[in-house]
Amino acid sequence: MKKKISVFLVIMLLGMLIMACGNDTSNKPEAVAEVATIEGLKEPIAERPVLLTSVGQSADVEMVKTMLTKNEIEVTMKMTATEADLTDIKTLILAVGGSSKGLGAAGIDADQEIERVSALVNAADEAGITIIAVHIGGEARRGELSDKFIAPSFAKADYAIVVMAGDKDGLMAGLASDAKIPMDVVNTMSDITATLKAAFK
Repeated sequence: MKKKISVFLVIMLLGMLIMACGNDTSNKPEAVAEVATIEGLKEPIAERPVLLTSVGQSADVEMVKTMLTKNEIEVTMKMTATEADLTDIKTLILAVGGSSKGLGAAGIDADQEIERVSALVNAADEAGITIIAVHIGGEARRGELSDKFIAPSFAKADYAIVVMAGDKDGLMAGLASDAKIPMDVVNTMSDITATLKAAFK
């Protein structure tokens, strides 16, 4: 009796092994995860005057302003810019990164911020204004709150600049690939200054 049970168990194990091997698609082309294909900016696309706004109300927008100033690029910064602020603007720069403290100080919640940004981006796109999305905060600006603001920022963007540590999951690379826009990935925040400068004619 014990011998019959042992044979039965062996047969069962072999069957399970065969099924597992049959379901293993790791070597099949269709099972390979699709890697987002992105390229960096080939030539300058941005012009002055420039409007800089936050997407998520983080302090990152101040750092982006400093980078532009170092490049002697004059910029108008407005944390909660709207369509009314686009008059005569040639380039809109979005500093992407959520801050619950910043949203609270502005008296708005995440949904209201997304609504504002979506309306702003749509208006800029319709007006033919160049849109640049910049994510400089690395891993510190990823998470449930900050991630809400990434897709709306990339939706109509013409170009994106991202610090490598902030896109380990490939979210922004995927969005840039889907939108067929150039995206430069830099190693550190300090590298963004030169990358921003290269974007301007």
